[in-house]
Amino acid sequence: MIESDFQDLSTVHSNLQKKPPTLASAATVAPTMRCSFISGTVAIATVTPPVTSYHELVFIFTTTTPTAFTTTGNIKAVATPTQNLPVNLRYNPLEAKYYVSVEKAS
Repeated sequence: MIESDFQDLSTVHSNLQKKPPTLASAATVAPTMRCSFISGTVAIATVTPPVTSYHELVFIFTTTTPTAFTTTGNIKAVATPTQNLPVNLRYNPLEAKYYVSVEKAS
């Protein structure tokens, strides 16, 4: 990611910025924005960090039966997502691992 694109990882966006992309679930996914929609049922083992420092990502799974993450890559702990509920990923650069938390429906 080039420095001029840092706003893509920000929590604040304007209507002039790119819209969140949809990524196909795969063993490895490479998000380029803070928020990404995830389609498909392949378990995600590795997230390619868009930057090497601490950052947070949000995945929203659109499949009715999304598959859990696995810990064979850079996911610290297994988490099972729910359709259309945000999943938060926090990157710890000291471990090169993502901490995953799944939001619960209210």
